[in-house]
Amino acid sequence: MSGVVDLLVRSVLVLTGYAFAALCASAFLHLVALPMLGFNAAEIPAIAAGSIVFSVPFVALFVAYFAFFPALVAILAGEVLKLREWLYYAIAGGVVGGVVTGYFRAAAEGDHPVSTEPLFVMALVGAGMCGGLGYWLVAGRSCGGSRRGPGDITSPAPK
Repeated sequence: MSGVVDLLVRSVLVLTGYAFAALCASAFLHLVALPMLGFNAAEIPAIAAGSIVFSVPFVALFVAYFAFFPALVAILAGEVLKLREWLYYAIAGGVVGGVVTGYFRAAAEGDHPVSTEPLFVMALVGAGMCGGLGYWLVAGRSCGGSRRGPGDITSPAPK
């Protein structure tokens, strides 16, 4: 019974981590987009406050939607391999951002200039890296913790 409860708790932690990762990626996209929209320094605090309340969570829904399957692969790899390093999650998040860029390129009719714009690609890869670090903060640091075996170096020493 304890194994089932551990798996359930881990699943909730992974889902919470994914939601936080989507929020982090969305916040990064907002921080990158605000200066590009031409706002001056005096206007940004008021606009950022409004973004935090409504726009960041709303865009996080789209981020979570588009990044779900590539992020699922990265999360499962981290769980199975018991990877707890922040660097893995940052790199995996960047790869997920690159895959999402590929989604937009595939969906663009013809050769749409936005999907091939280097700033767009870098923004999505950066957002993925921030999302990966956000996931690591919530769930990645304890990755694989519920499945410790006798040969695992992280298991407590026998008495």
